[in-house]
Amino acid sequence: MGDGASTVVASAPGKCILFGEHAVVFGQPAVAVAIEQRLTVTMRPANSWSVDGSALNPQKHPHIAMLKERYLGDDAPPMALHLQGDIPRASGLGSSAALSAAVGAAMAHLAHPSQALDRNQLSEIAHQAEANAQMGRASPMDTSTSVEGGIVVLSDRHETVANHAYTRTLTTPEGERRWEVHRMEAPEDEVYLVLGNTGVHAPTSQQVALVAETVSKHPERMNDILAIGTVARRGLEALTQGDYDAVGRAMSENHLLLRGLGVSSPELESLIQAALPTSLGVKLTGAGGGGCMVALTRTPKETSEAIELAGGRTLISRLGNEGVRLEPSPNNRS
Repeated sequence: MGDGASTVVASAPGKCILFGEHAVVFGQPAVAVAIEQRLTVTMRPANSWSVDGSALNPQKHPHIAMLKERYLGDDAPPMALHLQGDIPRASGLGSSAALSAAVGAAMAHLAHPSQALDRNQLSEIAHQAEANAQMGRASPMDTSTSVEGGIVVLSDRHETVANHAYTRTLTTPEGERRWEVHRMEAPEDEVYLVLGNTGVHAPTSQQVALVAETVSKHPERMNDILAIGTVARRGLEALTQGDYDAVGRAMSENHLLLRGLGVSSPELESLIQAALPTSLGVKLTGAGGGGCMVALTRTPKETSEAIELAGGRTLISRLGNEGVRLEPSPNNRS
């Protein structure tokens, strides 16, 4: 721990998965982008550990409790954490990963104020915190995207179209998983992501467990998982070439496969149908069962209005935004 605790502020972006959700848990490739919407944590010295006025509870705040243990230990001076941001919770946009990334960055700075943030270590610890909170199942997709920013590609092999960053492993109830994590930047184009939120609460852990159970009971459904991987690679290739029409087609194809796995919902389908006429491609994003869909579009206002007419709440983002960062505070000018 550094000399005396002081106020520290950090923020991290949410994420949107363009291809490969659910299949990524089985080692298939997936592509995610950091979105403009962010979560910010402010940590101030206090008399006891708290989160938004409530005592820090490992059952209620498993991510924060684990990060505190890893970065600060039991003897650290207590801090009050205040969370704010515009990433809707339980919507498939990586709110818990953004929480882990921002809190981890703030705690790392408290522990070693003079050291630059070790993003590799942070993404690893944040991934462990996510898995710990999700019954032992979590890909490093959300946490890597929130920490790194830009576009993150996960795969079971080194992908030549992106820059390899690091390897992640995790022991899950289904066995040992291994992912190769890559980074890339989005080619310039006037394209936008319009995210439509159904408002239906759908915890990631339940949806991930649902797919795991489906594949376990019906081994032939692994063909759907492999097909999602094939579509993800095709979409990734199009993305590296800046062919956003082909990116959109791959997104829509990916959605049909996810729907076949049973992770869509009537609410998602309604918003997806509304967005289709003005979009290059549309799909659910994240765990499904509710949460959000995403449209790739060159007419974000028009697409957003169509989704809202169908009952969704929208967010608009460009592709690929900055990852976790320390923000200016009374004790931290950067």
